[in-house]
Amino acid sequence: MASTVKIPQILHRASRPTKQCTFQYLSRIFFPQVLLSRQASGLSLRGKTDNKGKIITPPKKKKKARSTFRQYDLKKMEQFSLCDAMRYIIAFEVGRSPTSSKYDLALKIRTLKNGPVVRNRLQLPHPVNTNLKIAVICPSPGPFATAALDAGAILVGEENIFDSIRESSGSLPFDKLLCHSDSLQKLSKAGLGKVLGPKGLMPSTKMGTVTRDLKGVMKDMVGASEYREKLGVVRLAIGQLRFTPEEMQKNIRFFMEGVKRDFAALSDKVSKEIHEVVLSSTNAPGFSLNGDFRSPSSPPTQDLSVP
Repeated sequence: MASTVKIPQILHRASRPTKQCTFQYLSRIFFPQVLLSRQASGLSLRGKTDNKGKIITPPKKKKKARSTFRQYDLKKMEQFSLCDAMRYIIAFEVGRSPTSSKYDLALKIRTLKNGPVVRNRLQLPHPVNTNLKIAVICPSPGPFATAALDAGAILVGEENIFDSIRESSGSLPFDKLLCHSDSLQKLSKAGLGKVLGPKGLMPSTKMGTVTRDLKGVMKDMVGASEYREKLGVVRLAIGQLRFTPEEMQKNIRFFMEGVKRDFAALSDKVSKEIHEVVLSSTNAPGFSLNGDFRSPSSPPTQDLSVP
C-alpha cells in the first residue's frame, strides 16, 4: 500500500513544468535501482554518462593522413592509344584556332607528399612555344642590355621592369624573366617575390635564370619548356594541334626520359616512379594512355593533325 500511496505524488512531480518530462527523467523515478546500477557500471539507457547523468559523446576517431598521393587502379580504367586519344581530343577542339590550343601531358607520380619535387627545363625535339617573350633585368643602358636586345629580349632594365610588374593587374607583358647577377640585389630589394613566385617567374640561380651569360641562356630558353612537379603531377605543354602523331610520340618519349633522369638524380632514399600518363588539351578532357602508338581501329596518322 505504501507504494500505491506514492504514485499520485510521483505523477505530480513528473508533470511539473520546471522539469522536462523525458524518458531519462521518468526512468529515474520509476526505475531508480536499474538506473543506479547502470550508472555504476558506466552505462545508461542511451549510452555512457558522467556523474551528473549527462550522456558522454565519444570523441570521433581521426583518420590517419595519407603519406602518398592517391592513385587509381589502371586495370579498372579505360585507356587509349596515342592515335585514339589524339582523335578524340581533336574532336573537342573543332572550330577553334590551332594556334590557341595545345596538347598537354600530365605524368602522375607515385611519391611521398612531403618529399622533394623535380623541376627542370628541356628542349623538345619539336618545340611548342616558339614565340616566347623574354624580359631581362640588367643595368641599362650598357653592354648587357645591348646583348639582351640583340638576343631577342622585349624589355630590358631594372626599375622600369619593377614598375611594370607592380602596375600589372595579374597580366605581365613577358613570358620569362631573366636577371643579370649584378642586378640580383636590386631585385631582392624590390620585393616582387609574391607576384613572380606563384607564376614561376622569379629568377633563381638554381634554375639558371640568374646568370652573366644572358645571350647563351636566352638562346637555350627560346623553344624550351619548363616543368615542375606539383601535388604528385608533372605537367607540360607537349605539342601543338598541327603536330603529327609521330612528332607527338617523339616529344612524349623525350619528356618522360628527362623526368626519369631527374628521378635518378635524387637521393637513393627517395622513391619516385611514373604511375599514369594522361594526354589532354586546352579544351578537351584527359585521356589515359596505355603506351601503344595506335590500335587496330585508329584512323590514318595523316588525318590526326590540324592544318
